[in-house]
Amino acid sequence: MEVNKLQAKAKVRQVRISPTKVRQVLTLIRGKKAEDAMTILRFSPQKAARVVFKVLQSAIANAEHNYGMDTDRLRVLTAYADQGPTMKRFRPVSMGRAHPYVHRTSHVTVTVAEG
Repeated sequence: MEVNKLQAKAKVRQVRISPTKVRQVLTLIRGKKAEDAMTILRFSPQKAARVVFKVLQSAIANAEHNYGMDTDRLRVLTAYADQGPTMKRFRPVSMGRAHPYVHRTSHVTVTVAEG
């Protein structure tokens, strides 16, 4: 196993979708060839698939441009979603009361490497 393997990373921050929903999509592509992962994401119906597709596309472009890696040999090394800041809001309800609700955000990171 190579220890000093070159890795290219792409990250998107504060995406307006909950990390739980993004993680469901990320499990589909983790460890797969980049080409296969792009195909899986292209035909996935989830909203998070579009976000992850763009991040993966960016990671592949970073690998090719910054490190001169062969795009045909790239694999998704790591893919994870962390929770970003939460927007707290209130909805008016009957009798002058208010119910709180939250809009969750995510930080999505995808790392690719040759292999």
